[in-house]
Amino acid sequence: MNQARNNVKVSGAGSRTMMFSHGFGCDQHMWGLVAKEFEADFRVVLFDHVGAGRSDLNAYDPEKYSSLGGYADDVVEIGRALQLSNAVFVGHSVSAMIGALASLKAPDMFSELVMVGPSPRYVDDGDYVGGFSHGQVDELLEFLAANHLGWSAAMAPAIMGNADRPELGETLADSFCATDPEIARQFARVTFFSDNRADLSRIEARTLVLQCSEDIIAPTCVGEYVHQQIPNSEYRLLNATGHCPNLSAPAEVTAAIRAFV
Repeated sequence: MNQARNNVKVSGAGSRTMMFSHGFGCDQHMWGLVAKEFEADFRVVLFDHVGAGRSDLNAYDPEKYSSLGGYADDVVEIGRALQLSNAVFVGHSVSAMIGALASLKAPDMFSELVMVGPSPRYVDDGDYVGGFSHGQVDELLEFLAANHLGWSAAMAPAIMGNADRPELGETLADSFCATDPEIARQFARVTFFSDNRADLSRIEARTLVLQCSEDIIAPTCVGEYVHQQIPNSEYRLLNATGHCPNLSAPAEVTAAIRAFV
């Protein structure tokens, strides 16, 4: 494994490993407040998806990363290098599905999945409600392509929620702004047009679905759908609002994960 490619950081002590994976426009620092709470009991793995944080931007391959499977391959590669088995994968937002795909590619690697604000498909489809129309996603991507910084400033507070704590939205906006614009554009397209509904029923790992209240990216009905489709899953509706409880309510997220594992 090229550790520099994904800026892999390993800390903590424990016989089991917990790997944390960040969402679109973020990096491993989004997990800082939660991950440190597990260092006493677990080996903790943090990393940046290629194109995010301090990953190696030169490793970005548009063809490889034209689907979430390319990102899942990286997770499996990191896991194999660290000799993971029966580990816990904690994925936020799009990384919930990346973790699901990784668990299907390497069934012995993760015995538990924790999905925080997951969505298997963001675009509405027949009876399925994803929360966005195709046109809305097109507009979102056009805005991002035309004005990366403007998109970041406008979208981050809405995604974060918690309007009474504007500093949280600013933290997310700063993270969005730090992402390479070209890669962010492509990752956004891959994320928002992904469809992993057919993969959910194949997941064998014990799964915890953590759903936020008032989440504009992954509405409550989406979290409930994910829970219904994954055979061995638990569902928990958090008091936390918005799409990033790892930043807005780290104690609640930590407690939920601890109770599950």
